[in-house]
Amino acid sequence: MKKRTGSTLLVAGFGLVFGLSVAWAVEVSGAKCPVSDGPAQEGSSVDYRGGKLFFCCNKCPQAFAGNQAKYATQANLQLATTGQAQQGKCPISGKGVKENTALDVGGVSVTFCCNGCRKKVDGAEGDAQLDLVFSDKAFDKAFTVSSN
Repeated sequence: MKKRTGSTLLVAGFGLVFGLSVAWAVEVSGAKCPVSDGPAQEGSSVDYRGGKLFFCCNKCPQAFAGNQAKYATQANLQLATTGQAQQGKCPISGKGVKENTALDVGGVSVTFCCNGCRKKVDGAEGDAQLDLVFSDKAFDKAFTVSSN
């Protein structure tokens, strides 16, 4: 009887560990390294804002750690791209969002509280547009990160 109980606990424990590792899996396909803009790899990552930030190589985490402010917008974008960050509020105003205001920003569907905020972001281009939505200030207003 004790053998069976031990085996049952071993199998249950393995199932729990396996289940948790699957639940924490993040899809990095299509994600870009926040430092080099190259394809992100699962083998090179650091903890960031309660999620995982992925890099293209083992050198980029050091560059990121040396100047997080420089790479924050791209890092926050990656959290959203990989599904670790979910939007709940407008990145401009911090107010609730309306579904009919969606705009693609860096490959992420972003919604706003009103068409005025949407227009502000839509009128910006490139890095300026990304900064409006994914800078630390905007990200803190609008997104929450699921724990890894």
